[in-house]
Amino acid sequence: MFILPKLNKKGSSRHQIAIKGVEDSVLILPNNEYRVIIETSSINFHLMSEDEQDAVVDIYQAFLNSLSFPIQIVQKVRALDLDDYLQGFEAKKEKESLDVYKNQIDSYTKYVKSLVKTNKILSRQFYIVIPYQTKGKEGVEVAREQLANRLAIAEKGLGNVGIKTRLLNSLELLDLFYNSYNATDAKQQPLTQQTIDLLQKNYF
Repeated sequence: MFILPKLNKKGSSRHQIAIKGVEDSVLILPNNEYRVIIETSSINFHLMSEDEQDAVVDIYQAFLNSLSFPIQIVQKVRALDLDDYLQGFEAKKEKESLDVYKNQIDSYTKYVKSLVKTNKILSRQFYIVIPYQTKGKEGVEVAREQLANRLAIAEKGLGNVGIKTRLLNSLELLDLFYNSYNATDAKQQPLTQQTIDLLQKNYF
């Protein structure tokens, strides 16, 4: 189980998001509340025919109406970082022996850099948050069972629309919040299992 360190600053992201910990892909929140988050694919809706679009809308509407529990739909938009991508081409350039290929790499990297400079290249990721709140003496095991049932319903409904889903594991859950609230730090120091181990060692 991952436990997030407690910070004293009232304005800290740790205080704002109020996450107690993560256990086996389940977010543990105050007041006996739990969450699982699934990442979803997108569909090329605008490339479909009118009949196909109508069918997708009808299926999606039926899916939403069939839910007996709330869900949260989250879209995360961020500027795409192409530094590693471009560095890969620089590494290839150093291995090339022919000038013609080196010139091609130079032209391509200059084009990409100019494109990024004048236009932000954005990536969009979509998530579904599924909640559950335990009552009385119910514990995390009950929450995990109920969340698994809700997850299966959501995955089936989204699958009928043609949307693929993937459950975020514990490290990916923490990384999602880490990147959202500490974008600059996340770029310089990505969250890894080693980082989590160090946090636990220093605080517990």
